Amino acid sequence: MSKYDPRNLADLVLRPIVTEKATLLLEQNKYVFEVILKATKPEIKAAIESLFDVNVTSVNTLRPPRKKRRVGKFVGYKPQYKRAVVTLKTGDSITLFPEV
Repeated sequence: MSKYDPRNLADLVLRPIVTEKATLLLEQNKYVFEVILKATKPEIKAAIESLFDVNVTSVNTLRPPRKKRRVGKFVGYKPQYKRAVVTLKTGDSITLFPEV
């Protein structure tokens, strides 16, 4: 299935992103995750397929621009991060909110 070590793949995906835009993408069977900066599209695809046991058709990544933040007179930046929009095969789904 993949030429990547499954023990390292779990560390690529940090968390799912749940925003208004991300929840609208759920209707198109697209899921948004925050991933580490050095993750590539094939690695992200292998990680999602191994973690959630689904078939991924495409992966789109984006690195939004850093936002400036200030504390008093000191100016700094929020940390850089990378988003991955993962499109799943029709019929597959990921349960982001499990029923307790």
